[in-house]
Amino acid sequence: MDMKPKYDDTRQHLLDTGHQIMSSKGFSGVGLSEILQTAGVPKGSFYHYFKSKEQFGQALLEDYFKHYLAELDQRFSEQAVTARERLLGYWQHWLDGYSSPGCEGKCLVVKLSAEVADLSESMRITLRDGTDQIIARLADCIDAANAEGSLPGIDARANAVMLYQLWLGASLLSKLHRTNAPMQHAMRVSQQVLAA
Repeated sequence: MDMKPKYDDTRQHLLDTGHQIMSSKGFSGVGLSEILQTAGVPKGSFYHYFKSKEQFGQALLEDYFKHYLAELDQRFSEQAVTARERLLGYWQHWLDGYSSPGCEGKCLVVKLSAEVADLSESMRITLRDGTDQIIARLADCIDAANAEGSLPGIDARANAVMLYQLWLGASLLSKLHRTNAPMQHAMRVSQQVLAA
């Protein structure tokens, strides 16, 4: 019997379960026993895949960014619309996600960044590298908009950084105020910055 598919499935099942729980409760607010009980996986199996909860958290973030960046690459490779429209579509998707009930906790970057930055160096570095890759993709899309003429003359890197920071901050404020008004404001600012 080939054990590899079971290995991959169990490991991924643990990561998916961790994402679901930690996106609402955070990293410190979740015990290993809760993850194992929810996943229906014995403790020994967990330690077969991960040496510690911290290593699990790092793997969880790596998995999150792998999927997030793949979705971003797919979104930004869509050729039926201009690069400017792809950028605005990305921000609209973010806004829509935070406007749906129960969706405000999906972004692990928003949920875990402040919490784990001083708690775990490996998780901090994973978050830093993942967000740097998101910003790089935003800058590439802005460069594409420059090249095609839908956003002529806009500084790609500076605006990618500024817009991503704007949306992270708006996400946090939306959580604090329990309203999507900060996200609506971020959308208006993004539309102004990305005006053709």
